[in-house]
Amino acid sequence: MAIRLGDDAPDFTAESTEGTIDFLDWKKGSWAVLFSHPKDFTPVCTTELGAVAKLKPEFDKRNVKVIGLSVDGVAEHGEWSKDIEETQGAALNFPLLADPDRKVADLYDMIHPNANDTLTVRSVFIIGPDDKVKLTLTYPASTGRNFDEILRVIDSLQLTANHKVATPANWKEGEEVIIVPAVSDEDAKATYPDGWRAEKPYLRYVPQPG
Repeated sequence: MAIRLGDDAPDFTAESTEGTIDFLDWKKGSWAVLFSHPKDFTPVCTTELGAVAKLKPEFDKRNVKVIGLSVDGVAEHGEWSKDIEETQGAALNFPLLADPDRKVADLYDMIHPNANDTLTVRSVFIIGPDDKVKLTLTYPASTGRNFDEILRVIDSLQLTANHKVATPANWKEGEEVIIVPAVSDEDAKATYPDGWRAEKPYLRYVPQPG
């Protein structure tokens, strides 16, 4: 069954390059990014894992734990990690789940038969500290993911979880945000005593709070 926004993230126990992972216990109190790979020793995946390893300090700064998944086993992951370090200039510094029996892939609906009936698509799940699914993305096997965009989304999710604002198209950290329509002008005055920039009554911009 497809996982939708707001659903409870399914829990699982699986082996990884960092030992046995009890997923919800492992991520307890943190945000998490779970992302899947079609299989080991594939070119696009190699570049993706290297990119995430380089960005790990940025994820750490945001209290986000990252965890990858491939349908191969831990032994294969260990050999592949050497290639990742050699070609990408960054060693694997987060767990990579082994899923040879497709248990986690099935739980998270990562195998799409019309794309490939045995390999996982490039799925991304962002899960909040409350263990609810906050974002899902699905890429085809041929297209590498943009992890700078995933960080941007996390910045938006974390900001909008704490303030009654939304982020406009192409928003980046530090730019203006939008007061959500559910907040009346009267209520907005209390929160934003310096006022806001209104392009339409429903389109009210303020500096990023916090």
